[in-house]
Amino acid sequence: MISEYASSISRDARALGINEGDVVLVHSSLRSLGDRNISPKDVIDGLRDCLGENGTLVFPTLSYEECGKNNTTFDYRKTASCVGAIPEYFRTSVDGVLRSLCPTHSCAAIGKYAEYITKDHHKDTTPCGPNSPFRRVMELGGKILFIGCGNNCNTSMHAIEELVEPDYLYGDSYEYDLIDKDGTFKKMNCRSHGFKGVAQCYYRAVPLLEGEEYKNGFILKAQCHLLDAKALWTKAEKKYREDNHYFIDFI
Repeated sequence: MISEYASSISRDARALGINEGDVVLVHSSLRSLGDRNISPKDVIDGLRDCLGENGTLVFPTLSYEECGKNNTTFDYRKTASCVGAIPEYFRTSVDGVLRSLCPTHSCAAIGKYAEYITKDHHKDTTPCGPNSPFRRVMELGGKILFIGCGNNCNTSMHAIEELVEPDYLYGDSYEYDLIDKDGTFKKMNCRSHGFKGVAQCYYRAVPLLEGEEYKNGFILKAQCHLLDAKALWTKAEKKYREDNHYFIDFI
């Protein structure tokens, strides 16, 4: 049995446009749901209930505050994420969750496609490359859900930027030691994202989407946005190629 909160989250997610069997990448704010008694477990249970047995749930477990120039070791189990309470609970406390190996832009996943989404991230040389979960969610026809955090924190836009390589995107490269879940070591030489002197304006992607490609509504008291990943990639890449600086402001 899931909690009453989780049941309400499942109902609201379904009404928003998440269906059984979907692949969903979730950005989230626990506080936005409006009741301090709601736990990360409630959110995860509710979304998994909505997705059903054939669905796949993915959270970014980014650790760019932990890894970089001053720390070049990433540990699958120990390196904390820096993007909120729900992803951190998901990666540490939910049985069966898998995490990708990337020092700054890992993701965690559970469900039908979790292994495929997470297994090859360390083979890339950039944070959001062709083997990243962000690319694979798109290739699987997935959706991107924002729960109460606006739609500017859209890490998938970094993956689209990497297709175009605008002049502001990259910083330095570092060689990382990666420690997998079973304690084995791997090496990864990975370029960092730079963004020096720019502000990210990824909310500008939403007006490019039409019809069923974009939906908004509420899960409990959290304002939510639901984007079709393939449509986002197609239309945002086109806009980047027309204007490399469309999704940033110089500061």
